[in-house]
Amino acid sequence: MFRTKAGLPMLWVLMPFLLSLNFGACQLVLATVPPRPNVLFIVTDDMNNDLGCYGNPRVHSPNIDELAKRGMQFDRAYCQVTVCNPSRVSMLSGLRPDKTQVYTLTEETRSHLGDWVMLPEYFRKQGYFTAQIGKIYHTDDGFEDPRSWDVEIREFGKRPPEEEIIAGADPDGPGEHTNDWSVLKTPDEETPDGIVARKAVEIMEDAVNREEPFFLGVGFRRPHAPFAAPKEYFDMYPPDTIDLPPSVPDGYYENLPEAAINYPAPEKPLSEKEQRELIAAYYACNTFVDAQVGVLIDAVDRLGIADNTVIVFLSDHGYHLGDHGGFWHKMSLFEESDRVPLIIYAPGMKAAGQSTEQLVELIDLYPTLVALTGLSERENLDGINLTEVLNNPEEPTKPAAFTVVSRSENPAADHAKNMDYLGRSVRTDRWRYTEWDGGKRGIELYDHQNDPRELKNLADDPKLADTRSQLKNLLKSSHSLRKTP
Repeated sequence: MFRTKAGLPMLWVLMPFLLSLNFGACQLVLATVPPRPNVLFIVTDDMNNDLGCYGNPRVHSPNIDELAKRGMQFDRAYCQVTVCNPSRVSMLSGLRPDKTQVYTLTEETRSHLGDWVMLPEYFRKQGYFTAQIGKIYHTDDGFEDPRSWDVEIREFGKRPPEEEIIAGADPDGPGEHTNDWSVLKTPDEETPDGIVARKAVEIMEDAVNREEPFFLGVGFRRPHAPFAAPKEYFDMYPPDTIDLPPSVPDGYYENLPEAAINYPAPEKPLSEKEQRELIAAYYACNTFVDAQVGVLIDAVDRLGIADNTVIVFLSDHGYHLGDHGGFWHKMSLFEESDRVPLIIYAPGMKAAGQSTEQLVELIDLYPTLVALTGLSERENLDGINLTEVLNNPEEPTKPAAFTVVSRSENPAADHAKNMDYLGRSVRTDRWRYTEWDGGKRGIELYDHQNDPRELKNLADDPKLADTRSQLKNLLKSSHSLRKTP
């Protein structure tokens, strides 16, 4: 069973082996050296917080929910960039985007990082067996990082074969982003993500048999579009049972900077039927990913390594599903795009089964995993060590979380591939403050205490001038350009 004995230390248990010899009053005490903790690092693509444990009762996610009960759920975790490649580079380097200088899908992982030691590579250098199965870094040469891994099985099968598709649609959505969904007749174990989960289990079994500590990066493609999953998951979400997001106030877009809109709207708005189908398909993919996470957790249980394996579950960024009056996909600086699911389980943690409201960022994972496994502290990282929060969910972390996103001068261009300027956002306990192009293209200010959906831009409210000034200084102090390592 996936349980931890009461009273275990934070990292692992030192189990003394006592051998008593009758040499008068002498005793010889021999102590076994504890094995180094393993790391199971699970990354999903484009998954928002629409999960049961995060408060969406409509979404079936029993395995992720169970992991949250065993570990700690971070209710306010934020990515550093709201698109895949730069988010992953920041997270895996432990550095803010101002240091990685990777903001789009076209900038390669080490374009400005040189020989910087990435998270899995650091474990490899410390004697860990490291393996990538699926999407951990972004895909293709120049974006992957072979030096991080002993075994590298890259992402494959982005689109399902036509002969496996039972039903589907491809509505004309915003921008150039894909909006298609597909119901598959493929069984789980024959889908790309199903293969990734089962191959990861094989590699885990081999490492356990070799008694070799491992760092396994297991990356699932879904729920990234196209929303493709086996039929049984779609059956859980009949579109006519799906609720649409609440409407926005009249005049909402008139008080919103143009740069804040992530993708140009389609000439013909999505119908309510198309919206429900898209949301249902997305939910189906979340549940499909949950089942693959279950395959991994079951293997940890079966192999009896739960008391010596740190497990992390996260997404690279959030996702819009028609909120804010018609936002879809990512690439914004709103809560739905910036906030991510994050769960950490560590053997012996004192706050197992609890959640925390403390602000955390994905760059915090690097120093946290180094600390949880007892490795030498890694210098010059931008994140913080979260181990104390795992023992006490009230333990203070940081005053704010920061997220950036790129923008192109041409609204019809793909912002994810072309950058002419940046949007920068700071999220504190109460406020979100955002500047576009240093404020030249607009400012946003939202009060989460009274407006959790971020629908009323208070940037021009004279009564909040002091608040705006404080947040501006906070944003500037943390996101000023710094030299790369």
